[in-house]
Amino acid sequence: GYRYYHSLPPITKAYGTVCLAVTTVCSLKLLHPAYIALIYEDVFYRFQVWRLFTSFFFLGNFSINFGIRLLMIARYGVQLEQATFDRRTADFLWMMIFGGLTLLGLSAIPFLWNPFLGISLVFMLLYVWSREFPNAQINIYGLLNIKAFYLPWTMLALDVIFGSPILPDLLGIIAGHFYYFLTVLHPLSTGKTYLKTPRWVQKLVRRYKIGAPAPVNSRAAAQPEQQPGTGSAFRGRSYRLSD
Repeated sequence: GYRYYHSLPPITKAYGTVCLAVTTVCSLKLLHPAYIALIYEDVFYRFQVWRLFTSFFFLGNFSINFGIRLLMIARYGVQLEQATFDRRTADFLWMMIFGGLTLLGLSAIPFLWNPFLGISLVFMLLYVWSREFPNAQINIYGLLNIKAFYLPWTMLALDVIFGSPILPDLLGIIAGHFYYFLTVLHPLSTGKTYLKTPRWVQKLVRRYKIGAPAPVNSRAAAQPEQQPGTGSAFRGRSYRLSD
């Protein structure tokens, strides 16, 4: 167990660990979830700025659903960071930050507001993974085999069947598609990349030696390469995302 945990990539490991810790504290009733929920009135009028961050770390009380979300981080988040974003820790961290900012913006719309955005961020990771590895075969509860491309929608459908809220799932899918469109689909069709990893994120990764910084060799970084399990329509992840 320790060896496996130690082998996990830094960003996914940190996020999953904090989610587990926050959920444990809340489940033991040492902290009420209301104190970390995203409530914009408290953020702007009571200056409880921490809510903008803490709302991403609560995945619900201990339950089967919580276990599934944590496993999604451990499988799909880890594979993204280790394969697609190999030696590009700054780019992966920026994807998480951009996803969080997108979700905060979406949740500011009254009918899209959600007090906890952790599940949405996990679903964003799942969506981006499904686009990077669209042809991977996934077995759902030993009953159904599907291509990874359809996994986010299948998980959303299962939430509908089991009565779980679908808004968090939908927000994650929207944020994931927005990111994927800006970093892969749009650059592939136009040759222009508008969403690049900011220098401050690269400096943060270098300063604290978190994983690996973004590649600096522009020619090597600009060469599109096919990831395992992807089809020709989904090449181009290695388009350079940073200056």
